Amino acid sequence: TGIYYDDSYNRALLPAGTTNCASATPGAEVAFTEVADKNPHALDAGAGLAGLPGSILSLTGHPETLLNPATLPVDSMTCTPVYPHQYLKVNTIFEVAKAAGLTTAWADKHPAYEILNGPSGKGVDDLFTPEINSKAPTTYGSSDWTKNNLATQQYDGYKVQAVLNEIDGTDHSGTVKRPVPAIFGMNFQSVSTAEKLPTSNGLTGGYLAGGVVPGPLLSKALDYVDASLGRLQSAIASHGLAKNTTIILSAKHGQSPTDPAALVRVPDAPIIDGLNAAWKVGHPADADLVVFSTNDDVMQLWLSDHSTGAAAFAKTYLATHSAAGNTIAGTAKTVAASGLSTIYAGAEVARYFGVNESDARYPDIFGLVITGVVYTGGKSKIAEHGGASADDRDVPLVVSTVGTSDERDAHRSRTVDSAVETTQIAPTILKLLGLDPKQLQAVRIEGTDVLPRH
Repeated sequence: TGIYYDDSYNRALLPAGTTNCASATPGAEVAFTEVADKNPHALDAGAGLAGLPGSILSLTGHPETLLNPATLPVDSMTCTPVYPHQYLKVNTIFEVAKAAGLTTAWADKHPAYEILNGPSGKGVDDLFTPEINSKAPTTYGSSDWTKNNLATQQYDGYKVQAVLNEIDGTDHSGTVKRPVPAIFGMNFQSVSTAEKLPTSNGLTGGYLAGGVVPGPLLSKALDYVDASLGRLQSAIASHGLAKNTTIILSAKHGQSPTDPAALVRVPDAPIIDGLNAAWKVGHPADADLVVFSTNDDVMQLWLSDHSTGAAAFAKTYLATHSAAGNTIAGTAKTVAASGLSTIYAGAEVARYFGVNESDARYPDIFGLVITGVVYTGGKSKIAEHGGASADDRDVPLVVSTVGTSDERDAHRSRTVDSAVETTQIAPTILKLLGLDPKQLQAVRIEGTDVLPRH
């Protein structure tokens, strides 16, 4: 895909706002987050709707129009902003479905997620993207919709209603008649914030000791999602769609750590400052070595010097540096090797991701954390994502599909122990629709199989 994070860096693009491309120096942040909105503080991302938040279902289904081009990186060849869908290297299931004459829809958390449209920019007919990191109603006493779990549930409720409207044969707003989409769905955020918040609404977030049983806040969030799914399922049945609809429930990622006792919050700024200072000792005239970083429960560093020597220097520093952190109780704790268990540098990173060393997108340093480490400067998080631990990558996958009556009886509520990956969901959807999964470029490149049928 060429996408390393929703906030990353590209050594070949020009910084946002560049107009004199002939003289500009390559190297730019690629921020496909709320910062790309026309107004990141507004639920409608700057669309100017009156009566928010209640009017949010009137939001456009074309979120590319809600992005501020001045915030986007610039293509050095064309001297024009690069939109999220243009940054994606391969096509999406929405584009494949559209090419087959099918209707598509989706609901997600940022207008920048118009990346789902794929390189054509036209994959999703109806894409509803209220901004989750905008200001929430003052009644929640939180800075945005993610800082209070009841606020997150209200936010998710708008997307649930959007999908209900689409099941009813309209667009997400409920006002324009359209065919029920062949591919549609939404992203829930309520579980994610309940896993990450230490407390909310008087309840403790995350999991109980041992990291297996959901705590009180997470349990309520799961109950909310379960009830919402019940509403969607009931609507599908009431419209006579149950016999030709497959429902797939999964997650983009987990959160680490699930066990509260494993948590070590490590401020990453002092680590980066120390690395830059160490580099300056031998290179006093050079710029800071770290030009950009994205660190959650993974460390990704892009360096101003892309040489093998600079990458090796950074790797050695990180491996020999002890970092200060704190536990879930706030007790001080020091971690070795900057909190990292494995560090890849330079060409090692390219090999890890399977890309050419000449690729302009991959980080110069890619570090996998010691399980439990979360890079954060405060104490507002008890878990994060982005890493490669089991907590990060082991996610639920539930498929409720149609078939003959004998198949439904034989396969009711079964647990399938086969090893599968979430990348298999997309080709499976296409196969269910009678389309060729190999129309997905990523399937052809990586040889991705459909999910096994048991």
